[in-house]
Order: sequence, then structure tokens, then C-alpha cells
Amino acid sequence: MSDSIHMPFLSRSLTVKASSDADLVGMSGIVVGETRRTIALDVSGETKTLAKNVIEFTLDHEDELIQGAMVCQRPEDRIHRKYRRN
Repeated sequence: MSDSIHMPFLSRSLTVKASSDADLVGMSGIVVGETRRTIALDVSGETKTLAKNVIEFTLDHEDELIQGAMVCQRPEDRIHRKYRRN
């Protein structure tokens, strides 16, 4: 697992690669906010709020797929957390 998951998500480009909600797949934008359970994206000037636990996404066009359910904690807690390597 790369260090990308430990870095702040704010101002990074996020692309939804998989979701239980088919309407979210392919959505991309700039992260403008993050809470424990949601990520807010700026998509063409409109803010969309996505639940972390229903999406899998990439950041900044990297290859690593991040499972949203795995990062369902406060951003400040996620930065210092240790994750298992798959």
C-alpha cells in the first residue's frame, strides 16, 4: 500500500472506480472536504458529497485502488493509522 492513503485528501483529484451506486462510477473531481464518513468533491463547479463506505477510488490518477470503507475515520486519525498490506 502506498503512502497516498496517509496523505491528506484535500485538493487532490479523486476518481470513483467502483461503487454499489452505479451513478457514482466514473465521477471525478477535486476533494474540497472530508469527514469521518464522507468525501466532498467539486465536480464542474458543483459540490457532491459521497459516502466513503460505498465507493472505491483512486487519487491523482494513481493505479492504487483505495476502498472507501477502509478509510472511514477522521482525516487526522487516518494519517497516523497503520494499514495492512494486501
